[in-house]
Amino acid sequence: MPNTTSFSAWNRLLRNPLALSGMIIILITLLAAILGYLIIPDKSPDANQQHIEIAARKPGFKVQMLKVCKNEDVESRGLFKRMLFGQKNRFRFIPFNDLSMIEDSVLIIDFSEDLSAHNFRRSFQLADVIYPLDPGNKQAGIKDGIVAFTDIYGLLHQISIVDLQQSVRGEHIINRRFFLGTDRFGRDFYSRLLLGTRVSLSVGFISVSISLLIGLILGSVAGYFRGRTDDIIMWFINVVWSIPTLLLVIAITLALGKGFWQVFVAVGLTMWVEVARVVRGQVLGIREKEFIQAAKSLGYSSVRIIFRHVLPNVITPVIIISAANFASAILMEAGLSFLGIGVQPPIPSWGTMIKDHYGFIIVNKAYLAFLPGLAIMLMVLSFTMVGNGLRDALDVRRK
Repeated sequence: MPNTTSFSAWNRLLRNPLALSGMIIILITLLAAILGYLIIPDKSPDANQQHIEIAARKPGFKVQMLKVCKNEDVESRGLFKRMLFGQKNRFRFIPFNDLSMIEDSVLIIDFSEDLSAHNFRRSFQLADVIYPLDPGNKQAGIKDGIVAFTDIYGLLHQISIVDLQQSVRGEHIINRRFFLGTDRFGRDFYSRLLLGTRVSLSVGFISVSISLLIGLILGSVAGYFRGRTDDIIMWFINVVWSIPTLLLVIAITLALGKGFWQVFVAVGLTMWVEVARVVRGQVLGIREKEFIQAAKSLGYSSVRIIFRHVLPNVITPVIIISAANFASAILMEAGLSFLGIGVQPPIPSWGTMIKDHYGFIIVNKAYLAFLPGLAIMLMVLSFTMVGNGLRDALDVRRK
């Protein structure tokens, strides 16, 4: 039989339109973060494929590209690894305005909006576009319209120029559309914006987990044992509480170093104080209940009483405060990344994206800073609405 109280609380939560909307947004974001590289156009690690020629293009921008094979052996990853870490690309993508083929070569004019300008031209061997050639012997020679060349694996190929030209036209000239345009480095903005959900959700989960681990232990120990133990722990809590949160996060980040995991730990080490204070207050009341006195009379150890009988009864306020801390962690990470001491490039982070593009607000491209800011706002608002919904649903005085 399901717990009637839990079932009623769940029903009250689902009947709250704001909380339900927040849950839907969080679930969609979580799904996008899990699928990651499988649903974004730029599947390279960190979506860091740069095309300086097409930097800061507007949403919907479309361009032709020549797909040129790299002369290196690229490891092919399985589905799970590709989903988590992306796949290093076997090709370079070169935007162009015009393309022509002359015998065994392909000539392109690099992309430029000013078609009348003297644009940069470059040429590639047809075989070099399609195959990973041996740099020391890119092309052995041409005889009777047949091109002979050796690839990086030592295999000798002999293919007609006509077949090479048809292969380039059919498979290596592509049309690429950038749904949200490109950033200042010519990277796909949609891909990086979507990958930024991973950083925000990760910092929330890891930071909240760290804060719960520390806060639950210290709060329950202080409330259960009271006396000198309580005085020492409360003194430590008050000292940490008196330090401005952002300043403490910056100090811990500088001590641990800049990096992906360091910022998660730093944020988590500053969020446990509120959890500990709430847990301590709850435990002070619960420790005097009859069932706790009965457990002591039966000779149960303090550790068993705390973990088996006390902490399960303080889970409601902890869940509510965790939702609020999740939103705070997202804001902290964005702020640290904006200041340059959070997640480091090229890892996509919404705070870093705002930092890189806030200057574009005055050049009619404000969306480059507005879209990641909107994403931060939606995530924080969603967790706040869910937290408020949990508070109302779990309130035993509500019907």
